[in-house]
Amino acid sequence: MVYGLLEELYSDYNRREYVSPDPLEFLYLYDSPADREVVGLIASSLAYGRVASILASVRRVLTVIGENPADTLANADSDKLTERLHDFKHRFNDGLEVARFLCGIGRAIAEHGSLERLFCSGMRDADRGPRRGGDGNDGRADVLSAMDNFASSILGYAGLESSHLLPRASKGSACKRLALYVRWMARSDDVDPGGWSKVPPCDIIVPLDTHMFHIASGLGFTSRSSADGRAAQEATDAFRRLRPDDPVRYDFALTRFGIRTGMSVDDLLTRFAI
Repeated sequence: MVYGLLEELYSDYNRREYVSPDPLEFLYLYDSPADREVVGLIASSLAYGRVASILASVRRVLTVIGENPADTLANADSDKLTERLHDFKHRFNDGLEVARFLCGIGRAIAEHGSLERLFCSGMRDADRGPRRGGDGNDGRADVLSAMDNFASSILGYAGLESSHLLPRASKGSACKRLALYVRWMARSDDVDPGGWSKVPPCDIIVPLDTHMFHIASGLGFTSRSSADGRAAQEATDAFRRLRPDDPVRYDFALTRFGIRTGMSVDDLLTRFAI
């Protein structure tokens, strides 16, 4: 019953007409996977606060780095970026921090060739698919470790010890925005544009914020008391039992409830008779 209802929700709501307003929209403007992965990281990292402010901040940063973001950042001039973003402010992040973040992205690209390659460098057996081991993950590639390595590496290239732009999974965070970025890049359907080929959708983690946590708790998919990293793993494992190939398949459709007018989480849970 649950699987059938989730498939119905996916069919009804996993459509681009339900995306706006959302920072995901910016990725649709870029055909090149190299540019898309850069834009996706910027958009997801700034995706906190009011939607209007998020969109304005992402648009400002993208204007600064121009039409070819990957090339621009791979050859970035730190002083020029800092100057152009001197008056930038997005809640906890100022222009200097964002400029350093952008330079970190550029250095990562210069060192690894792409952000996907950097991500996969921290993902055991990423090139060979699921693995078998005795660590309790049923042979799945360790995406949480890859996310943590990715965040640590970008921050290191940026010369930042820590940043609200990239929380760390090793600190217990569900890393919702980074998980959202991985969803955008690893999956490809009517909503998620894709671009990465070496990160299996079967291994990725549900982007868990308080909103999705409420839904997952209501569905009985997590017993945790807060939206932390362990809750994200529990929710992902529950979805994986229904769709082993694509546990994050229903994320976008489910999170329309509570976001769009006339679609409440209570109404959603009532449909599941919970």
